[in-house]
Amino acid sequence: MSPQVNKEAFARISPSATSPELIRNFCIIAHIDHGKSTLADRMLQMTGAVQKRDMRAQYLDRMDIERERGITIKSQAVRMPWEYADDPYALNMIDTPGHVDFSYEVSRSLAACEGALLLVDSAQGIEAQTLANLYLAMENDLAIIPVLNKIDLPAAQPEKYAEELANLIGCEPEECLLVSGKTGEGVEEVLDRIITDIPAPVGDAEAPARAMIFDSVYDTYRGVVTYVRLVDGALRPREKIEMMSTGSTHELLEIGVSSPEPRATQGLGVGEVGYLITGVKDVRLSKVGDTVTLAASPAPEPLEGYQEPQPMVYSGLFPIDGSDYPVLRDALDKIKLNDASLAYEPETSTALGFGFRCGFLGLLHLEVLRDRLEREYDLDLISTAPSVIYEVTMEDGTETTVTNPSEYPTGKIKEVREPMVRATILTPSDYIGAVMELCQTRRGSLQGMDYLSSDRVEIRYRLPLAEIVFDFFDQLKSRTKGYATLDYSDDGQDASDLVKVDILLHGDQVDAFSAIVHRDNAYSYGVAMAGKLRKLIPRQQFEVPVQAAIGSRIIARETIRAIRKDVLSKCYGGDISRKRKLLEKQKEGKKRMKMVGTVEVPQDAFIAALSSDEPETKDSKK
Repeated sequence: MSPQVNKEAFARISPSATSPELIRNFCIIAHIDHGKSTLADRMLQMTGAVQKRDMRAQYLDRMDIERERGITIKSQAVRMPWEYADDPYALNMIDTPGHVDFSYEVSRSLAACEGALLLVDSAQGIEAQTLANLYLAMENDLAIIPVLNKIDLPAAQPEKYAEELANLIGCEPEECLLVSGKTGEGVEEVLDRIITDIPAPVGDAEAPARAMIFDSVYDTYRGVVTYVRLVDGALRPREKIEMMSTGSTHELLEIGVSSPEPRATQGLGVGEVGYLITGVKDVRLSKVGDTVTLAASPAPEPLEGYQEPQPMVYSGLFPIDGSDYPVLRDALDKIKLNDASLAYEPETSTALGFGFRCGFLGLLHLEVLRDRLEREYDLDLISTAPSVIYEVTMEDGTETTVTNPSEYPTGKIKEVREPMVRATILTPSDYIGAVMELCQTRRGSLQGMDYLSSDRVEIRYRLPLAEIVFDFFDQLKSRTKGYATLDYSDDGQDASDLVKVDILLHGDQVDAFSAIVHRDNAYSYGVAMAGKLRKLIPRQQFEVPVQAAIGSRIIARETIRAIRKDVLSKCYGGDISRKRKLLEKQKEGKKRMKMVGTVEVPQDAFIAALSSDEPETKDSKK
């Protein structure tokens, strides 16, 4: 298909709203590193949406952090022209992330589509996130097109994995398309299959306008840019629109499509995907999942929105320079606009000052967001060790939600419930023993095991979230030489024998170092934390005990030795009794000092203890 033909096709589909019969909305779903962005690059080239001189690898990955890490973090929508049977079609593609921490991005993309390309690496086969994304697509009743990518690799086994894929989705192995995103082989067939296999969008063109917001970004000059999928009716420039959840009204300054750069059009019709600009600067007025309608003739019912994402991991973010707190607050507001899975609330710490308690979908999500804040807003941040949410029921029936050990209630506790996850691990059958041993040591219970083929097995475990958010993935990779893949999803809560371990310095409790751990791990946590603080806290003029305690019971102790002045330096020769008298006098002075002395913990000691990535430092802060 020549780019010249596609330019003409573009002219025929772009100026105004396109007929729904000539629109196809689809997304690409796959496990991380299976070639989604590379395949999207080839599609952009073959359809002529991006000229050769403008092309670059990972074209739709706009953030530096995405390009450096080679992963997709943000879904990107793009409109491409393609001719089939002499008809000009508009293909709206959404490139989605593959990592489990960004599955919320995938779920939003699926809600805006009628079909999905299920991409599998023909050298690695089906992996954990492949299955998770497939089940998400099936829940949304999408048409699935199976595609085997990277067939140009020497290690590719397309026949073997075509059979696996066919068994999984219930089709024939011959129906799996063989492509190479790198060389472009087979990509034209994929574009043709999108038109023949994926249904056209359905909606009522005469009904009041209803558009679903599936993404938003903040532009410094133009304000909030809102990405929508139009379900019913039509939207045109200069019309007044209303956000149905907030009731706010705005004038449409610009409406258009991403192809892949923004292109203003005369409006959007049924089934089209595009962007709206109203000039609004308040990021809270454009909520992902909201319904946009016309203020003059509003729709009676909003569209069913997305489920609100539930944060899995909590961590504190504090600016090193306290004067950066307002900048951090504005930055979180703007990032929340295009990362709806982020949750945050203000928090104060005696050790670290003012900051925010943030909820994330996982550790990679935490790491990426912190990187974005530091790069895009020039902030220096401290992040505390991650913790999860616990539900505590007291003997008198009162319930408390604990996101931070300092919130843990005192008194008689009847039950503590912790979040559980359903983990799916795909591994070569040689490593079944190593994987099961790891899961058992992390308090996991086996739910089932299935062989996908003679040498690949799917193991399902139910595990406490607190046991996997630290180093579980690293341990899994090291025990299986990098071959295992992990996917997990929320699976309710379970009662567990959890205790709060307090750290006492010189008999005084320091809330910042407290942690909620399983009773079996309390002793090892206490010993590790006490040993760490003994090295971090500078020596005082008197001896300082560092203790770990559960309630009033001390379970571990280390001692920071006192700095001693050499009072015997002036005694040379003479009787021993003279030296002993001086030492006794010093000892009395140290005793008096210990009674009235207080331990000053320097901020860098707090930072070193709280920011640690080691699994045993499951502490949080006040």
